[in-house]
Amino acid sequence: MKTILLPFLVLITTVSMAQRFSVSGLAKNEQNEGIPFATATLFKVSDSSLVKVESSTENGHFKMSGIAPEHYYLVISSVGFQKYRSVNFKLIDTNIDFDAFVLRSDNQLAEVKVKAQKPLVEVLSDKTIFNVQASLSATGTTGLELLRKSPGVVLDNNENIILEGKTGVRIFIDGKPSVLQGADLNQFLKSLQASDIEAIEIITQPSARYDAAGNAGIINIRLKKDKGFGTNGSLALGYGYGHFGKVNSSVSFNHRNRKTNFFGTYSNRTGQNWSYLNFYREQVNTIFDQKAETINNNQSNNIKLGMDYFASTKSTFGLILNANLNANDNTSLSRTPIYPQNSTLPTQVLIADNTSQQHSNNLYLNTNYRFADTLGRILNVDVDLGSYNSNRHSYQPNFYKNGTETQTLFSQIYRMKTPTDIGIFSAKVDYEQPFLKGKLGMGAKLSIVKTNNTFDFYDVVDGMDAFNANRSNNFVYTEQINAAYVNYNRSHQKFDLQFGLRAEQTVSEGKLTGTQKNADAFVRRNYTNLFPSGGITYKANPNNSLALTYSRRIERPTYQSLNPFEWQLDELTYQKGNAFLQPQYVNNLKLAHTYKYTLTTSLSYSYVRDFFAQITDTTGYNRNFMMERNIADQQVINLGVSYPFQAAKWWNVYVSLNAYHTAFTSDEKKFMNVKANVLSLYGQNTFSLPLKWNLEVSGWYSSPGIWGGTYVTRSQGSLDFALQKRILKEKVAFRVAISDVFYTSPWRGTTQFGGLRITGSGGWESRTVRINLSYNFGNKQVKSARQRQTGVEEEKNRIN
Repeated sequence: MKTILLPFLVLITTVSMAQRFSVSGLAKNEQNEGIPFATATLFKVSDSSLVKVESSTENGHFKMSGIAPEHYYLVISSVGFQKYRSVNFKLIDTNIDFDAFVLRSDNQLAEVKVKAQKPLVEVLSDKTIFNVQASLSATGTTGLELLRKSPGVVLDNNENIILEGKTGVRIFIDGKPSVLQGADLNQFLKSLQASDIEAIEIITQPSARYDAAGNAGIINIRLKKDKGFGTNGSLALGYGYGHFGKVNSSVSFNHRNRKTNFFGTYSNRTGQNWSYLNFYREQVNTIFDQKAETINNNQSNNIKLGMDYFASTKSTFGLILNANLNANDNTSLSRTPIYPQNSTLPTQVLIADNTSQQHSNNLYLNTNYRFADTLGRILNVDVDLGSYNSNRHSYQPNFYKNGTETQTLFSQIYRMKTPTDIGIFSAKVDYEQPFLKGKLGMGAKLSIVKTNNTFDFYDVVDGMDAFNANRSNNFVYTEQINAAYVNYNRSHQKFDLQFGLRAEQTVSEGKLTGTQKNADAFVRRNYTNLFPSGGITYKANPNNSLALTYSRRIERPTYQSLNPFEWQLDELTYQKGNAFLQPQYVNNLKLAHTYKYTLTTSLSYSYVRDFFAQITDTTGYNRNFMMERNIADQQVINLGVSYPFQAAKWWNVYVSLNAYHTAFTSDEKKFMNVKANVLSLYGQNTFSLPLKWNLEVSGWYSSPGIWGGTYVTRSQGSLDFALQKRILKEKVAFRVAISDVFYTSPWRGTTQFGGLRITGSGGWESRTVRINLSYNFGNKQVKSARQRQTGVEEEKNRIN
């Protein structure tokens, strides 16, 4: 660690202490709205030489630091507006903060076609943004598939998200933390379409303003929104084929006047999806060679409706309703030969033809009030209500046959009903204002979650369902988190400073009811933690900056993993929760260098205490069970490189690399200490072809590594192609894409715990051809720079 910090300490001790100041301001349009991505250029009065150029944030604010005393003037410009030149001013002994520069619309540009495209990836000081709409190969994919394409992100065999070598990623939707966990969260992400998503923000070092949950950081999925003034919208229709066909469609609209804004989107995805899963279990003196294929019939509907009321230039009221309606019918055929050790002939073969039906509804309502004045004071108040309801029925017929499968020895048939209800309430307030030449932020949050999980087990005898009370239960879990934070940031000469402290109190209660006696039937917890965070950025010159950041975070167990009841997944596998599962804590330290705002190199170290993972252990001759346990401590050292560049006028390139060393150590005898050196790569090439065609060639690769602290995996990768053509004055876009051309993304791995060794493999319809057609209608005047100042959008963009 000393060698990591030494160059940084040497650098900051040799900094010149000459006085330098900052110039800041706000670019606004005639409707008093901030203009995002406006260009602010600072010139010397004496010779009109250029001193510095900055782009405004999405709210229109800009700031130039490290400016020497002198006479200057500013020029503010943006596409679709007339340039604004400020009066001459003198920078002497204090920072200057201009109130607002109002840019007038340039009507002459109405007849000019302006082509602008966001880069695929934007690397900012506090986050990395993957602009989904800039990726041609994203066409027709799901939200979960898009995460595989995101820089530094890997999905393991259970579709857990790994970011820079660490699990425990917190998913946000439009700046709001998702309460869904595990399989429910993955199903929701699968229901989202690429056409629903505008961008994916990856935040590895969140400030104290954000919930402390999430060992590896936060991934914020920003849903698509219309930005035009007036009425506009879009229609899209797509078809994909892998093993089976699937159809996706979407429609969006936006209508705005000076006082109100109404907007909405609807998307639908219907189709069949194929996957396979194989497990070769070596247990005591017996081998179980299980091979299963699953066909999932899925229909998902996503609805988003909202309105904003602009009460004044300072106050905005917002209301948003999100709904996700999902239906899944699964059919799984599993065949498991059972061998004695050192034998090639099975003594039994287990045939299981399982079916399940699941219907889920996810509803979410947000109300927001936002106040912002010209003095830099900002107040946000949010109240959220949500509910998640899922009803799943499973049918498991299990037939044991002799080794030649000519005779049925016996059968065991079960039916399970597992309804889940989750209720959510959240209220929070955030406030910030200028303070001591910087910005002071503070806030508080209350969140309450109650989940009700029922597991009803039935033995099927002679075609009749018989309720089995000993294998059924109900688990009710409530959790309340009280949080408060303070955060401060300031720019001084060539330095940007930021530090904060967040306090969170967690009060939880789990109650298990059923006929089966359980010593862990009632567990109550009450604990409080402090989570400091901070960073310092040194801007050596306009081309180089160096940043050192630190944060402490927490990952709490999922609700279901705390349920101490044992329930059956299939004939060979049981799952049991752990009422005494402890949260895991992580300390993150990161040093990053940025060159010309494009090439970013980072070195980070993370230490995870009480790492918990799902362990598979044995309970009998042919049974094993899975349970999450605090098994080890984890250390991760990661080297990251990200570089977008233009190789030629017709060729844009983006490359991302993460090379990390991860090690798990434990005092538990059954657990084998494991470590690995892992390389993760992502690259994209975009070519502008003749006749206005665009070609995209992209791919990702992950070397052998470790998943969940126990699975030692082999390498994976994917190569994707996409082609796009725009017609009818670019209102219509036609796209065709093929993913995983060589079918190299299926996974393989091995895990060992105690006397059980499992070799597993799995895959899905990763090789798929997709065709998509979209049409944009309505007002397309170049005013897309306008951002609706709704409360939810402030939360989307407040990451700083």
